[in-house]
Amino acid sequence: MKKFSFLILLAFMACKQENNPAPTENQETPEVVEKTDANFVNFGEEIGDANVLTRAEMKAQYEQLAEGDTLNVAFKSEVEKVCKKKGCWMSLDLGEDEATFVRFKDYAFFVPLNSEERETVVKGKAFISKTSVEELKHYAKDAGKSQEEIDAITEPKVEYAFMADGVLMQE
Repeated sequence: MKKFSFLILLAFMACKQENNPAPTENQETPEVVEKTDANFVNFGEEIGDANVLTRAEMKAQYEQLAEGDTLNVAFKSEVEKVCKKKGCWMSLDLGEDEATFVRFKDYAFFVPLNSEERETVVKGKAFISKTSVEELKHYAKDAGKSQEEIDAITEPKVEYAFMADGVLMQE
């Protein structure tokens, strides 16, 4: 869990970097964008929209995962939120007020900053993470929450996460 929280923190910190050094001769520019049919654009690994799960099917798959499990899968959903600094993460709707936090493998590609509400297919690894009640209470205390709010925390928080190899997004 600490590793997952650390990775999320790193993703947000990277988004806040304003001055990125230009790539040196030995580095590749991490832009991999390819146009496909039907007004969709590919980011990262080239993927298609065949044999993908719906968001409801993906939510059912997440509900069967245990902490530490991973699932290689592709699914289709709509973008709820996207990193407004670089497009280095996004949140995809799973229905019933659930979402999955999507990052991109090796930080090798990004999605457009205006990606909200676009139909999207992601392919990669799905996993879950649980934050214990003790940790949640600690975070609440650090955030200056009242004792009443801290005491109201009685269950661990399950978070759905996804590491995408490729993204196929509606233009």
